Amino acid sequence: MSDKKTALVISAHSADFVWRCGGAIALHQKKGYDVTIACLSYGERGESAKLWKQGPDMTLEKVKAARRKEAEAAAQALNAHDIQFFDFGDYPLEVDTDGKYKIVDLIRKVQPNFMFSHSKYDPYNTDHMYATQLAIECRMIAQAWGHNPGEKVLGAPQLYLFEPHQTEQMEWKPNVFLDISEVWENKWAAIQAMQGQEHLWHFYENVGENRGNHFRRNSGGQAGGKNCQYAEGFQAVYPRTVEELD
Repeated sequence: MSDKKTALVISAHSADFVWRCGGAIALHQKKGYDVTIACLSYGERGESAKLWKQGPDMTLEKVKAARRKEAEAAAQALNAHDIQFFDFGDYPLEVDTDGKYKIVDLIRKVQPNFMFSHSKYDPYNTDHMYATQLAIECRMIAQAWGHNPGEKVLGAPQLYLFEPHQTEQMEWKPNVFLDISEVWENKWAAIQAMQGQEHLWHFYENVGENRGNHFRRNSGGQAGGKNCQYAEGFQAVYPRTVEELD
């Protein structure tokens, strides 16, 4: 593994990374990071209604293929060069011990400076909160010196929880806002690549605008705050270690 900075996204389904942290992916790629996107499933059962409605000839494998193609196009729009598909299934997403070790192997290979996943709680989509539980558990295993001794163990990357669909119901409270204005066009292109969920396009455009407003307010607002048109919000799980406060 090189000294280049890296980040890892653990996405329950193959579209989640687009809506929720596509801007962060594009921005950090632009800053020289290598961002790896891990899709635990294609979202073939629960998040592909538009594809299933095409007719009786639609099959699970056809839906998976379509979802993969969309996700790869979205990753390309974000300039992310490493997107991996685990095909663990969805509704429900279930991962056995061997599957967890595959995720641990990826974490150790990437050695991310930080990670992304979903909110801890999501009563509307339990796949989402399960993916985050996996991220937390696999992060822990990757830190264990006794797991595959001799491999480079993981340090302590921050885990950022990206924004769920209905924040008020998810007990998600952002404490980080990231300005993604300079890469918004990349995120918008990635959003439009997700043809199977077109109904979400403008919802997440609106989310980006609203978080841009929150960025402006929290950076000083009309008293010298930074201008920001689009932003993404995140909730940090672990404490930050700093040399000074600002």
